[in-house]
Amino acid sequence: MANWVISTIQTTGFWGIIFLMFLENVFPPIPSEVIMPLAGFMVAEGKQKLISVIIAGTAGSVLGALPLYYAGSFLGEERLKAWADKHGRWLTVSRDELEKAKSWFDQYGRLAVLVCRLVPGIRSLISIPAGVANMNLASFLLYTAIGAAIWTGLLAYAGYILGAKFEKVGEYLNPASYMVLAMIFIIYVRRVFTSRKTPAS
Repeated sequence: MANWVISTIQTTGFWGIIFLMFLENVFPPIPSEVIMPLAGFMVAEGKQKLISVIIAGTAGSVLGALPLYYAGSFLGEERLKAWADKHGRWLTVSRDELEKAKSWFDQYGRLAVLVCRLVPGIRSLISIPAGVANMNLASFLLYTAIGAAIWTGLLAYAGYILGAKFEKVGEYLNPASYMVLAMIFIIYVRRVFTSRKTPAS
């Protein structure tokens, strides 16, 4: 998987990072914790510029947040919960997870959009209650961009400072990443077949 990420970035550069981070936000086949450090490693090799990598990662994250924001705005809270009860297991989104993201948004408002970009498991979902609440789009984009820039910047810089050592890490990263994907697939299948519809409250 690491080789595929590197190949994608090498082939398409700036746009490849945007594409990968967009996917990671809409439906995370590859976590940003893999994408951005690998992009940072390529900076250390002189194949990318750090600022370009961070901008691309941030842009992809912001673009990936928009579909969920508009889904929240268009469908509304109750229809989203009903959808999660009926179909959410296929995308591993439950009513409880939607309610948790909404609770963060209700408690912290705009700050939640920024802070939750740094919280695994809620980073993408926080866009939904922002859309449900019809948060001002400009504010949503601003806070999302700030949070995403911090997150992608930290990950990219981590890959950059590892530099040559990252090549050694890569010897373990590929097999480990395949194991992680296998575990994610197993957990996903188990969740699909063991989940039960939650009665609407």
